[in-house]
Amino acid sequence: MDIVVLLKHADVRTTKTGKQYLALTFEDTSGQIRGNFWDASSTDVDNYQSGTVVELSGKKELYQNTPQVKIYGLRLVGEEEGFDMSQFVKAAPISVEDMQAELNKDVFEITNPTWNRIVRFLLQKYQINFYSYPAAKTNHHAIKGGLAFHTLSMVRLAQSISALYPQLNKPLLLAGTILHDLGKTIELTGPVGTEYTVTGNLIGHIVLIDEEIIKAATELKIDEQSEDFLVLRHMVLSHHGLQEYGSPVRPALMEADVLHEIDMLDASLYMMTEALDKTTPGQYTDRIFALDNRRFYKPKLSE
Repeated sequence: MDIVVLLKHADVRTTKTGKQYLALTFEDTSGQIRGNFWDASSTDVDNYQSGTVVELSGKKELYQNTPQVKIYGLRLVGEEEGFDMSQFVKAAPISVEDMQAELNKDVFEITNPTWNRIVRFLLQKYQINFYSYPAAKTNHHAIKGGLAFHTLSMVRLAQSISALYPQLNKPLLLAGTILHDLGKTIELTGPVGTEYTVTGNLIGHIVLIDEEIIKAATELKIDEQSEDFLVLRHMVLSHHGLQEYGSPVRPALMEADVLHEIDMLDASLYMMTEALDKTTPGQYTDRIFALDNRRFYKPKLSE
């Protein structure tokens, strides 16, 4: 195949014999595929960096049951050829305007003034990046607008679960859900050629959003020792569920545990859906690394 694509990620690696090569991830609106560019020169390393547009000549094949491309050749595509990087980036299936309108309605249901003020303050502060950034570098919702789309999907789950379980504090669950991944606007570089920032690598989005909540409280003159403020911080600090997964504390509130569960559910369903959409009925998906390297069967009944 000969196709113009975005070079999403480029990592310089070395073979066992000491030869330099590039581990590359290519992307267009149909998805992503990986490939290795062997015997890469220093010039190749300088040219083929994350976020560049290239013409790829190669052949799709399977390696250990995972699709990859055998690279025959690469060529940098110049600006004068009329390609825009954004046209290769897959975007959320809902427009920014529609996501923003729906989330604004949800914010009105956060009736606690402390939570409402902090949510509004931070959404306004990071509005542009929140609606354009991916939710991750890879794995789930790694698309333009994926962060807002992931958040909105979780808010919809939070609304439905709160209706079924009225013992939950819905305003707290909504506030925690909207804020839980907002630190990724600092942790990641953006939707094109997404990488981790130095701050993201050294600190991580959970601590970053907690810091932003504290700074918001200071600016809004909110009592940082009040229970309302502390439980909101707990929601975001515990949303990964386990300390070995990055949370400083485990969920100690019903709402915090629900937040963790809906986060896992939405991320898992997204990854499974992406894999199943590329799978023929009666076949298994490729292995999904983030789901314990499992494969999922697509029944013929799904036709």
